[in-house]
Amino acid sequence: DRTGGSGAPAPGTLRLMRITLLAVGALRGPGFRAACDEYLARLRRYAEVTEREVKEAGRVKDVASRQAAEADRLWKAVPDGAVVVALTRDGTGWSSTDLAGRIDRWRVDARPVVLMIGGSTGLAASLIGRASARWSLGPLTLPHELARGVVVEQLYRGFTILRGEPYHKGR
Repeated sequence: DRTGGSGAPAPGTLRLMRITLLAVGALRGPGFRAACDEYLARLRRYAEVTEREVKEAGRVKDVASRQAAEADRLWKAVPDGAVVVALTRDGTGWSSTDLAGRIDRWRVDARPVVLMIGGSTGLAASLIGRASARWSLGPLTLPHELARGVVVEQLYRGFTILRGEPYHKGR
């Protein structure tokens, strides 16, 4: 469990938006961890970000049972009242500016946001159905470790778009 800062805002300041990256399995390999940590550090200037990992159901052989076991672990880690976003290939693709708009709405709603990333078999359909939104990073099959890095970078990009900072060069 990795958390950013003390979690408590300084006196007289606004509470930062709370975002939880909830993922099945640990990031393997120093490259994935380093890339993710780089963007988490940047992102923590704008939001209180927590990264939670639940254990993979590696010993379960059939996909449906594996996904169900992982879905149970994931759902138990969701804070009450959170906006849950499931990362799934069958979700809606958002441009970086679309994501920035969503971040702004989530911030105004003042509810914690949870972005769920499945393991090697993806998220269970039952879990996807319970999500507030379904976000697709595109039709490609990505390793879940790489998907996590892309999500963190895109969150950072979304905040820089909202702040009018020069990081985002797109239209």
